[in-house]
Amino acid sequence: MAVILVVDDNTDLLGLNTFMLKNLDYDVITATNGEEAVAAYKTARPDIVIMDIKMPKMDGFDAFFKIKKMNQSAKIILISAYAIDEKKLLNAQSMGLLNVINKPYEFDDIEKLIKEHVGD
Repeated sequence: MAVILVVDDNTDLLGLNTFMLKNLDYDVITATNGEEAVAAYKTARPDIVIMDIKMPKMDGFDAFFKIKKMNQSAKIILISAYAIDEKKLLNAQSMGLLNVINKPYEFDDIEKLIKEHVGD
């Protein structure tokens, strides 16, 4: 069973995504900012990370780069409701960013990406 790290400072959205993923029989770990995400990744080594970009303490891009330093093959999808820093995006894509999902999104979009990158 795949382990998914879901990171979002919006606790309602975090709870909803966690609930939906658990209903699909995934193991879910959560974090509410980039610092927590990096720490959770280090201990749990999840199969995939789904992470918001705009968060307090450390944003999703900074957490992405730290996780990629730990594990170059880490699978990470970023989520954003805002305009994205093109330079950071290009850098992340060159390091293997799987995708960026724009808010609002359909949960099916996340489900498809997880199945595409980690299987059932």
